Amino acid sequence: MASFILRRLLVSVLIIIAASFLMYMLVAYSADPLADLRSSNNPNKTQLINARIQLLQLDIAPPLRWLLWLGGAAKCLIPFANSCDLGSTISNAKVVDILPQALTSTVQLVTVALILAILLGVTIGIVTALRQYSGLDNVVTFLSFFLYSLPAFLVAVLLKEFVAIGFNNFLAGPTIPWWVAVLIGVVAGLIWQSLIGGDMRRRAVTFGVSGVATAGVLLLMSATNWFLHPGLGPVVMIILIAGTVIGATALTAGLQSRRALIAASIAGAVSLVCYFGLQWLFNISTPATIAILAIVAILVSLAIGWFVGGYDRGQNMRVAVLVTIVSGFLIIVDRFMQAWPTYFQETNGRPIATVGSSTPGLTGDMWVTGLDTFTHLALPTIALLLISFASYTRYSRAGMLEVLGQDFIRTARAKGLPERTVVVRHAFRNMLIPITTLVAFDVGALLGGAIITEKVFAIPGMGSLFNAGLQRGDLNPVMAYFLVIAVMAILFNFLADLSYAALDPRVRVR
Repeated sequence: MASFILRRLLVSVLIIIAASFLMYMLVAYSADPLADLRSSNNPNKTQLINARIQLLQLDIAPPLRWLLWLGGAAKCLIPFANSCDLGSTISNAKVVDILPQALTSTVQLVTVALILAILLGVTIGIVTALRQYSGLDNVVTFLSFFLYSLPAFLVAVLLKEFVAIGFNNFLAGPTIPWWVAVLIGVVAGLIWQSLIGGDMRRRAVTFGVSGVATAGVLLLMSATNWFLHPGLGPVVMIILIAGTVIGATALTAGLQSRRALIAASIAGAVSLVCYFGLQWLFNISTPATIAILAIVAILVSLAIGWFVGGYDRGQNMRVAVLVTIVSGFLIIVDRFMQAWPTYFQETNGRPIATVGSSTPGLTGDMWVTGLDTFTHLALPTIALLLISFASYTRYSRAGMLEVLGQDFIRTARAKGLPERTVVVRHAFRNMLIPITTLVAFDVGALLGGAIITEKVFAIPGMGSLFNAGLQRGDLNPVMAYFLVIAVMAILFNFLADLSYAALDPRVRVR
């Protein structure tokens, strides 16, 4: 393992050096950083040109300039030396000073989009594989190809027009007509009956119950002015956590596993106690407080699974942790909802933003500022999510169908194992192997491919940094962008290779 890691690191460094030389030469010989000054009518144009030549070292040949840049970039590898030097921009700003802000904006944007794309894409891909050639499978296939073919700028513009502007206008008088609630209920019923499946009677019951429940909830939300004063509340929280306990147990261990159900129930009960008992702490919380509470909650859930015991302690611990994570997420969402009226007033009744990454001059606690970050990143995140979701759905479906047709799956079924065990414990793990490769490539693609999305939504991220540098012939920001993307792509491909060995015992890293 150690020799493999060293070889990969050495090869990766050589690849980055060679690729950086090619990138540097292409940009240096194709862009002119003095073009704006040469066409200027400024009386001291000559002095400005000489100053920029000296600042960017344009009097040195590009290959030698690349060596100087490489020497400065190599200093970034020295820990605690504070000597990293990636050059200056045309505006005489240090690249190492502007890079962290751009990288933070992009990471915030692509992280949520990538996680949601993986979770939703893999889940829906597995469901459609288990319902092969059903109505649900055909609809998801159509939507996947449709979304995959849409250009990013079109998705972004449609979201700004119909989601941001439309929803902001709706909040001026948030009332849902009865016929709209009924129409949404019918759509929800069609979706749920496709997901649940079964014979016609079961589908009809699922359609009726889910449709009536959806329409009733929407009418209740409209009547209680929920959209202006949202919140889950104690009753809904109890119902959701109880559903989480049952769902996590059924998915991970099966409802027949008594000890797993006990561990999940205890974790859910502890989460409810925390929901009622820690509201005062949430009012004065900081991100560090929430992080500490999350760590403590996971440790407590691991202890619950351990002490419940049984022949499969690991399974009980996984169930308890899953219940705790989902319940904690619901508690945090409820607390953010409680801050919605304050944020709604701060934004003058137009909370869903269409440009930028934050509201200028906004003040408030972590909940208000968190809502501000969410509303600014919601639309670009959805835009990236819709495009990435399609590929994950298709890969997951194809991978699951391939695994389900293999001999060891037929053997597991012949031994009498429940279908849940066959899918979750045997097929799911093997299906993840090609997904790890896709994730490794997608990280670099999202970090580098958010240029259009960031341009449409005016987010000052890595894409904007690269685009502005390329248009102005500003070489150093372009190389900083390239360096981050190259390192992330190589790093995640390396992690993907290590993941193969963890997912498939037949693979050995040597």
